[in-house]
Amino acid sequence: MSVEIARVVVLVLAVAVGVVVYRRVAGPSERPPSTGAAEELGLLPRSRQNTLLSAPAPALERALAAAAHGGWEPAARLMAATREDRDWPLRCAHARALGDAAAEGDGAWLETWTHVAGPDDPDVAVVRAHATVSVAWRLRGAAYAKDTSREQIAGFHRTLAQAPAEIECAAELNPADPTPYVAELHTARGLNYPHARVHRIWAEVTARDPYHFDAHTSALQYWCAKWHGSAELAESFARSAAAAAPAGSLLAVLPLVAWWEHHDAGAKAADFRSPRLVALVDAALADVAAAPPGHPRVATVRHVLAYFLTRQGRHEAALEQFRLVDGHIGAFPWAYHADPAGVYCHWREEAAKGAGRR
Repeated sequence: MSVEIARVVVLVLAVAVGVVVYRRVAGPSERPPSTGAAEELGLLPRSRQNTLLSAPAPALERALAAAAHGGWEPAARLMAATREDRDWPLRCAHARALGDAAAEGDGAWLETWTHVAGPDDPDVAVVRAHATVSVAWRLRGAAYAKDTSREQIAGFHRTLAQAPAEIECAAELNPADPTPYVAELHTARGLNYPHARVHRIWAEVTARDPYHFDAHTSALQYWCAKWHGSAELAESFARSAAAAAPAGSLLAVLPLVAWWEHHDAGAKAADFRSPRLVALVDAALADVAAAPPGHPRVATVRHVLAYFLTRQGRHEAALEQFRLVDGHIGAFPWAYHADPAGVYCHWREEAAKGAGRR
């Protein structure tokens, strides 16, 4: 046997031994992942979690699918229906989803819709405003300012600076609609609007829809310490809004969101089980129970409840919420993470295991 052949034989044997050791430690690569307690209960695997929407929305999903292939007509019909029905919560939800879709793709369908509908169409105008805001935030990215490049910041500000004119146009074309002002609240964070200016925007929103869910969650972000407020301002805003809102408005969840924004990262298990936080969860549960079944943000609140109930060790109640939202997880708090499906499935598994132990 030549020296070269001997070297090859030694190398092959070494690789073979390495593979055997690896398989004993890690298992064969083709082995399917084990099924967890949640999947054994019939909940969907991680691969089947929709990370774009918080709940099934067949008409919106059809419009988004059409937009992905260049079709604008379903989106136009969808937005026209919300305007005619004056269904402001649904109109805002649809405008934001369609704006995000335009920002993610090439936006050709939105340009075609704009060309066909003309400059005085209130539906395409409000979607365009949200799309511009969405493009800007995508350019910036989700990292903290210290971890964001100068190029990202420059592109962000350059794009977001276009939004106020589009928002003003959309507002003028449909004066009763609060949806443009929700886009302006997102703009206010990025363009560093002073408090007085945000108070003026807020007056416009509440004059049109005093309990608008998306407007409240957007304003809450502005008042958080990471943007232009503080924990005290955010929690005060959330507490006041929740106290003033009627049952079924879903605004009882705001204090939970404010708490999460300022305390979750450093919280201990006992913090989630404090009497105050348990009472806040109970209030949000009652609010969801009183909400109209068709409210587009019911599932959004259920996602928050699923997380907090799990952290409080109230596993059966948490599992009930997970069952009601499973399959669509584009919502807080999962959406805050780089791997929303992974985080969602982790806490869902905790709830399923906890419920099974009782």
